[in-house]
Amino acid sequence: MGRILFYVIAFIWMGSCKQQGTKEVLEEKTEEFFSVDSLPKPNQINEEALAILKEWQEFNGLETSFESLYRVANREDLELVIEDLVEKQKTLEASTYPETFDKPQIKSRQKVFKTYILKTKGNLEYRDGTKAATVEMINAYNAFRNQFNVLVNSKLDTILILNE
Repeated sequence: MGRILFYVIAFIWMGSCKQQGTKEVLEEKTEEFFSVDSLPKPNQINEEALAILKEWQEFNGLETSFESLYRVANREDLELVIEDLVEKQKTLEASTYPETFDKPQIKSRQKVFKTYILKTKGNLEYRDGTKAATVEMINAYNAFRNQFNVLVNSKLDTILILNE
């Protein structure tokens, strides 16, 4: 009986010693923040559209917040800018659009822009690659801004088309 007890204790002792030697050390990898210089620049808005947009205070607030995107230096700055963009976009969505820009084309581009803002915010929260989402968000914003130019430059008379 003594031998069996001795072998059981020796077996347990050897098994416990073996488990201590196999502990793994988890390393936390550091993520490099992307360079702001590599981001696409916003599209220019023509003079006619700018004259109309000057009166739209909510859009001007969104513009100011978007410009601060090009001054971020780290992840925390980007989080603050994205939070501000979310709030300004909500304000813009609830605002009264100028008559020239109260069109489905503008509102749909704005929804796409909102989607990419939220995608970037999600990537920031889950620490998933933020550069690709940020570039997509900027491209959506450029499409939103370009739509102002398209509407102002379009000289098609819709009244003639709808009457026939």
